[in-house]
Amino acid sequence: MTKHLKYTFLICTIALFIGSCSSDDGSVFDTPIPDNTGGDDGDETEEPEVATIVFDEAVPSSNITTASASGEAGTSVTGRVIFTSDATTQRRMYITQNYLGQGEMPFSSFDLVSDDLDKALKADGSIDLDGATKKEIDFSFPLPVPDIDNGEIVYTFWTTTGKGDFRDVTKRLALGAGQITVTVGTGANPAAAVREFTNVKLFAPAQDGTTESFFSLLNETVYRINVGPEFRAFWDFGYYYGASGDSANDNASFASTEQYDASFGFAVEGLEPGADEENAATETLNQMFFSTSTTIDVAAFDAITLNGELNFIASSSSQKITNLGVGDVIEFVDNYGKKGLIKITAIEAGFNNNDFIEFDVKIQP
Repeated sequence: MTKHLKYTFLICTIALFIGSCSSDDGSVFDTPIPDNTGGDDGDETEEPEVATIVFDEAVPSSNITTASASGEAGTSVTGRVIFTSDATTQRRMYITQNYLGQGEMPFSSFDLVSDDLDKALKADGSIDLDGATKKEIDFSFPLPVPDIDNGEIVYTFWTTTGKGDFRDVTKRLALGAGQITVTVGTGANPAAAVREFTNVKLFAPAQDGTTESFFSLLNETVYRINVGPEFRAFWDFGYYYGASGDSANDNASFASTEQYDASFGFAVEGLEPGADEENAATETLNQMFFSTSTTIDVAAFDAITLNGELNFIASSSSQKITNLGVGDVIEFVDNYGKKGLIKITAIEAGFNNNDFIEFDVKIQP
């Protein structure tokens, strides 16, 4: 599935909440669905059924964890989300979208025409549940239906007690996760394609975290560590050239975010959480496992197009890989169990911050 499909649909779909803006004293999510009362003559007009998920911490037997709606191409359906906490404080809401079975992606490209909505968004794309929303959330929104004949679009919602992770609903989970599924036609999705990233370039690191040395398999973005801890769950692995001590001959190397400081031999500022950061005591860094034991060469890498073609990959125990060369193909399994391949396409050898490695990636959605 091309990035064009994914991002075009994401952008067009997230006009939700625009009609729900409130003053600073209220909740930007206070948007209950309209009743079915008619005009002054007392006649009632029938409202369409609304796909609703419900989580009530005090009465879990009343939870409705899944809901569904049928949609026609070019129209929209209405969804409703009700999250009520008791002992737990809900601080953020995370939303993902899985379009036609192509993998869950952050659903956060809001059309920020409102100051209230602007203040409600955290840097990582989650929603800041401030004010009254910390205990009770009740909002409705339109789910536009793309121009497709058959398929499903699945939205997943959960709340957290602090900074969470779009790829791990269990991280600091408050309530959820619940799903709303929009079905078009038969609901049958096409065969899932691999996600493919090309011409990714990472630079030899600076200890102050100012170089683009880390990569996210979630959103195919290159990161500087000094962008801040909001993005820590996005970072999967980093690049270094050489290192200190026993690793002095590593040359061009990758290491998981968890093992990066130990592999590189120097502490990169901001990679590990500081003592004054939110949730510092329970913060985790992403693992990633690399292997060069593969039968896949460059031609075979280029020929892979479908998710199932990567099922053969097994996880290794190594969180770093060294002495990389152009033409190498590397198997990996990421922190979330997704399998993939990396093809090295260029290396500018050296320790200087403008020296780099370039590569392509194919990963399961």
